[in-house]
Amino acid sequence: MDNARYMASPIGHRARPPLREFDLIRSLRRLCAGRDASVRRGIGDDTAVTAGPPGLDLLLTTDLLAEQVHFDRRTADFPDIGFRSAAANLSDIAAMGGEPKYLLIALALPNSATARQVRGLYRGMMAACRPHHVLVIGGDVSASAGGWFIGVTAVGTVERGRALLRSGARVGDAIYVTGTLGDSLAGLALANERIGRAGRLPRTAILPARQRRFLLKRHLRPDARVTVGRWLVRERLATSAIDLSDGLSGDIRHLCEESRAGAEIDTASLPLSQAGLAYAEATGSDPAKMALTGGEDYELLFTTPVRLCGRLERAARRKGFHLTKIGTIKPARFGVQARWAGGLKPLPVTSYRHFQSPRGES
Repeated sequence: MDNARYMASPIGHRARPPLREFDLIRSLRRLCAGRDASVRRGIGDDTAVTAGPPGLDLLLTTDLLAEQVHFDRRTADFPDIGFRSAAANLSDIAAMGGEPKYLLIALALPNSATARQVRGLYRGMMAACRPHHVLVIGGDVSASAGGWFIGVTAVGTVERGRALLRSGARVGDAIYVTGTLGDSLAGLALANERIGRAGRLPRTAILPARQRRFLLKRHLRPDARVTVGRWLVRERLATSAIDLSDGLSGDIRHLCEESRAGAEIDTASLPLSQAGLAYAEATGSDPAKMALTGGEDYELLFTTPVRLCGRLERAARRKGFHLTKIGTIKPARFGVQARWAGGLKPLPVTSYRHFQSPRGES
């Protein structure tokens, strides 16, 4: 579908409005609406949820990665591209608190593709799958008129009725994230510098090699937080969850829309790694804005009732999980706001959205 604007012609044609990613998803959700007792959750979450074997629900998700949109072969080799392709889907299963089981891979390859490149892609996928005992069980291969296209479908399971949906947050719940934020954004900027193209952040100054390697790895080989998601479900510690694939400023809004709630984010609490902080200092970037903007960290954002926060944090320390409380769920009329040093302000969407430039939109 052509989503570019065009100029009005003398015969009165008007400029076509641009596609808006989430408006499109909402319209397709309405178009595909239907009732079936086996479907627990359809369009609108990290995965679909359907009835599975006795005592279990099936989790089903798919992602399409397009060259020059999701990856650039000048900044990532094929094993890294494969790893990230698999990790994105494993992260969706993790966000539901599920256990990933299988992947199916569909490829569209340009004429220049080689068997060696495809094997490298699959080696990266298997490296992401192996720690979680996930099997690649099928797929499809086709020719592409231009560029590489990688379609990954993941299948997982979760205890029946226990999937962590985006719609489960309640007013008063605490908002937590795993790990650190903004690392992938910094890693992408470093990768782009290799080909002489600065990313959205300023070009780095002098940064130690160890910190460069850390940030690049966080971008090229992100960890899907499957273990944490499974733990949250087993211990009944979370009311909702989403993975941070597009960026915190956008993903918190998705969770709030599904939960019909608002949120207050404390920017002073946003967790950054030492390498991320060093990058921010070296480039004059605002660390909080890095954390809010950066996508593809694939950390989990989840909500927990206040009465369980103490138990959650004590148990996380024992297990070595890095969790940070970053805010509170508010009534819907509150909207999505961020607390800065100067007070509360509406949180604009500065994370990635297809078909448009999202910077600064609210």
